[in-house]
Amino acid sequence: MKPHQITAAAPPRKRRRRLGRGEGSGKGKTTGRGTLGQGARSGGNAYPGFEGGQTRLLMRFPGRRGFTNHRFRRDFQPVNVGALNVFPEGSVVGPDELKGKGLIEPGLFKILAGGDLDHALTVRAPKFSAAARAKIESAGGSVEELSE
Repeated sequence: MKPHQITAAAPPRKRRRRLGRGEGSGKGKTTGRGTLGQGARSGGNAYPGFEGGQTRLLMRFPGRRGFTNHRFRRDFQPVNVGALNVFPEGSVVGPDELKGKGLIEPGLFKILAGGDLDHALTVRAPKFSAAARAKIESAGGSVEELSE
């Protein structure tokens, strides 16, 4: 390498383009925004997906229709029937027993049909799936639905 081949290091980052600083800058007057109209003004397009007041593409598809009741939604913690095998035969299994074994947190829960029950239990819960109810009763146990 020869001394005349040495060049200065590139700047650490590209300088931002200064808009509206005279016609000689190449980005004066309308600053690359075209002329007039909503897009030329600050805040141009109201939000991503805005189509000038026309119904947005997202809203035109049926998947976006309907209503989801987030405010009053009730979330149930799932407890599978197979998890109830940790309790001895003939015992009564309710919310306190399930909390004691760490199977649920405080709150609503629902007994689901995952797994198999090996012995008879009396299960007390706010909700049961139909298949879970059938599995508990076929094992010789009973089901008690609690008020929420």
